[in-house]
Amino acid sequence: MWAGKPKPPKPKCRRIEQNNLGRVSLVNDTTVASQSTQGLNPASASFSSRAAAVAAIATRHAADVDGASRFPREAFDAIRSERLLGIQVPERLGGAGASVREVADVCYRLAQACSSTGMIYAMHQVKVACLVRHGVASAAIAQMLRRLASEQLLLASSTTEGQGGGNVRSSQAPVEQRDGKIHLERRASVISYGAEADGIVTTARRSADADGSDQVLIAFLKDDYTLTRLQGWNTLGMRGTCSQGYNLIASGTPDQILPEPYAGIHAHTMVPTAHLYWGSVWAGIAASAAARAQAFVRNAARHSGGQMPPGATQLTAALRALRTLRAVLATSLSAYEERLGDAKALGSIDFQSLITLTKVQVSDLAVEAVLTALRVCGLSGYRCDSEFSVERQLRDVLSSPLMINNDRILSGLAGTLLMMPIPASVSE
Repeated sequence: MWAGKPKPPKPKCRRIEQNNLGRVSLVNDTTVASQSTQGLNPASASFSSRAAAVAAIATRHAADVDGASRFPREAFDAIRSERLLGIQVPERLGGAGASVREVADVCYRLAQACSSTGMIYAMHQVKVACLVRHGVASAAIAQMLRRLASEQLLLASSTTEGQGGGNVRSSQAPVEQRDGKIHLERRASVISYGAEADGIVTTARRSADADGSDQVLIAFLKDDYTLTRLQGWNTLGMRGTCSQGYNLIASGTPDQILPEPYAGIHAHTMVPTAHLYWGSVWAGIAASAAARAQAFVRNAARHSGGQMPPGATQLTAALRALRTLRAVLATSLSAYEERLGDAKALGSIDFQSLITLTKVQVSDLAVEAVLTALRVCGLSGYRCDSEFSVERQLRDVLSSPLMINNDRILSGLAGTLLMMPIPASVSE
C-alpha cells in the first residue's frame, strides 16, 4: 500500500487570497463570468455553470493547496458533486458525451481558480478520452466507464518510468500473463495524484520479449494495485498535483488491456488531448494573471484621478499574448474535431506537427502573458501578500515548457519539418 508521506516545507512566499478583485471583464480567480454561458448550447451552459461553482470553491483553498503541497480535496469534492468527472463518457454509458471543446473549456475555467485543480482535471480527462475512443470494445473497459460516470471516479496516469522518464513511447516494464491474469510491476518516475486516484491508466511493454516501443495501455482500478512511494514532490509550482514517484504493482484480467496498440492511441488521442487540455489549463492561468493586471490598472487609475500607473502600457501586451494563446488553442481544437474518426488524417504529418507545435506555442505564450502581467502590476504583483499578486500564477505556469519538454519536442520535429513544404498562400 502507499506509504504515508511527510509534509514538505511550505514555500516562504505566501499570499493573502482576496474574494474580489473589482469589476474585471476577463474571468478572474473568483468570478467566472455568468454572461459567458450566453449563446452556448444547453449542455455547454450546464458545464460552464457547474465549473463556475467548482471554481468558487477552488479559489478559497488554492493558496493552502499550494502552500501545503496537498491534493485539492475540496475542489474535487465539488467536482464530484457537480458530476464533472464523467462528462466525456458517452451518454449510453451514463456520461454526458461532452465534446473535446467543452472539456477544454472546463479545464480553462478551473485553472483560473486553482492551477493544480485544473491540471489534475485535465490529466484525468486525457485518460478518459483514451478509454472512450479506444477501449469501449472491451466489456471490462466499458464497465469501468459506466462506474466512472456513476461513481465519479478519478483516473491517474502512468506513462513514464525509470531513468528515461521523458520518453513516453518506450516502456521498460512488460505485461506478464499467468494463470489467466495479467501482472505488471512498474517503477514509475511520476504518477500525479496517485495516492488520491481511484484508478490508474498505464503504458507497458506488450510482453517480456517485445520491443520497448511495442506498448499497450492498461486500465486498473484501485483494488487492482498497490503503490509504494519512491520520491516526494516539493517543487516551485503545480504543488497540488502531488506528482510523486511510485512503484506500481498491479494485476487484473486480460480485457483490461485496451484492444488497440498504444502507438495509435498515442498519436490519435493521447497527444492531441494532452496538448489541448493542458494548454487550456495554461491559458486559464494566463487569464487569471491578466485579470489581476487589468484590475490593478483600474484600481490605480481610480485612486490617482485617472492617471495610469507606469506598467499600464504592458497591459495591452499581456492581453495580446492571452488573445493569441486562445486563438492558437481554438484553431487546434477545430483541427482536431474536424479529423476525429479519420485515422489517416489524425496520423498525417501535417496534423501531428500542428498539434505538437500547439503545445510549444501555448506554453510559451502562457509564460509570456503571466510575466507581462507581473510587469503591469509591478511590486504589487511581485509581493506574495498583495491582492494583485501573480506569484502563484507565475510559479505554476513555469511548469508548462517542462511538461514534455519543449526542447525535446522541437528537437524531435526538426527532421519532420524539413520535409514539409512551405505554404504557397495565406489560406492554404
